[in-house]
Amino acid sequence: MDLNNIQKYLLKEIADIDAPLTGAYNIRSDSMSIGRQSTKNIEIVSKEGVSGMDIFIKPYTVGETVHIPVVMTQSGLKEVVYNDFFIGDNADVTIVAGCGIDNCGAHDSQHDGVHRFYVGKNAKIKYVEKHFGSGEGTGKRILNPVTEVYQEAGSTCEMEMVQIKGVDDTTRKTVAELKEGAKLVVRERLMTHGDQRAISDYDVRLNGDGSSADVVSRGVARDDSYQRLDLKISGNAACKGHTECDSIIMDNGKILAVPALEANNVEASLVHEAAIGKIAGEQLIKLMTLGLTEAEAEEQIINGFLR
Repeated sequence: MDLNNIQKYLLKEIADIDAPLTGAYNIRSDSMSIGRQSTKNIEIVSKEGVSGMDIFIKPYTVGETVHIPVVMTQSGLKEVVYNDFFIGDNADVTIVAGCGIDNCGAHDSQHDGVHRFYVGKNAKIKYVEKHFGSGEGTGKRILNPVTEVYQEAGSTCEMEMVQIKGVDDTTRKTVAELKEGAKLVVRERLMTHGDQRAISDYDVRLNGDGSSADVVSRGVARDDSYQRLDLKISGNAACKGHTECDSIIMDNGKILAVPALEANNVEASLVHEAAIGKIAGEQLIKLMTLGLTEAEAEEQIINGFLR
């Protein structure tokens, strides 16, 4: 692939790509695929009639990684992409996605990505999705990801959902349906500043006996930014569900956490934890006694909190 400096910068931020890729990958830039490779066990095929891909992972595929990052460098570009993942039984793979937008113009740039995962029996996936915005233009950087996960019996899905910085507006929708013995683990980290807005909406349905979900969201709202977290777990069987919202509010930031637990089975065990507050003064003082300025101390605390 012949990448310019902006593309290289964005790919490093969202997917830690700084060298030629091996394994299966599709790199998308400004609404076009600029590089693609399938492997013996992982096939990437373009959809017909709609923008996006089908990714087929064979049963018993173990230790392979699929990279499917998206970058946008044209101001005013807007797109909707549909990617479906079919993970075979007993596979164990990592999927690295993410989107980076560099907008140096006056028009809004927007990427809406719909990812659907069909996870086979006893399969295991780790999904990493990072969002990042840069550029000095007045146009907004807008990202609206939709993630749907359908897990068969005994499967495991670990999701790392990160918004690094620079995203002006985002609405994140995540839906998961779990059959018996399936396990879902989500770790979400969000940072907003300026007048940015971030909405996260989770709808997790534990449909099978022995299924479980552990969803943890951490957010930092700075300046005049706004965050809202709608987090619902429905226990429809003998299952276990845990949600946690832990947030730091700074300056004139605003955060609204709306937890919802719905038990539709007497054997459903559901727990929610939530905390929103400012950085503790004693934490700042302790770091400042070590020689840090107040601003440096704040950054250290935030970085540790979002790690």
